[in-house]
Amino acid sequence: MRRLPLRHAFAVAAIVALACMSAGTAPIAFARSHAAERDEIVVAQLPREARDVLALVHAGGPFRFERDGVTFGNRERSLPPRRRGYYHEYTVATPGERTRGARRIVCGGPRRTPEVCYYSDDHYASFRRIRE
Repeated sequence: MRRLPLRHAFAVAAIVALACMSAGTAPIAFARSHAAERDEIVVAQLPREARDVLALVHAGGPFRFERDGVTFGNRERSLPPRRRGYYHEYTVATPGERTRGARRIVCGGPRRTPEVCYYSDDHYASFRRIRE
């Protein structure tokens, strides 16, 4: 594999940065949105509570928390950009936690038949695509 001369690498980085800025995103946000596509977790690897919530998503509920099913705005641009209302979030209960905790599932597409779902165990700081 040939390595780019340093001046070419800087040029490529500058082009990516300019493309991101003209699209209204920062280069870091652009990189993060693609990280969620690379990091995956198989349903069987999810905590039991997350598997239960995923089953409820496909069944259309009922959900335990009032905020389950609300639109997830993706303001941090951690997930691939989509139209407003595409993503919906669901709480994954944490044993021993008195509040909603930090674990969430975010699904995109139709509510009962989502096209894609992501799992976060750190309150949206990172996501892993759920592979079903």
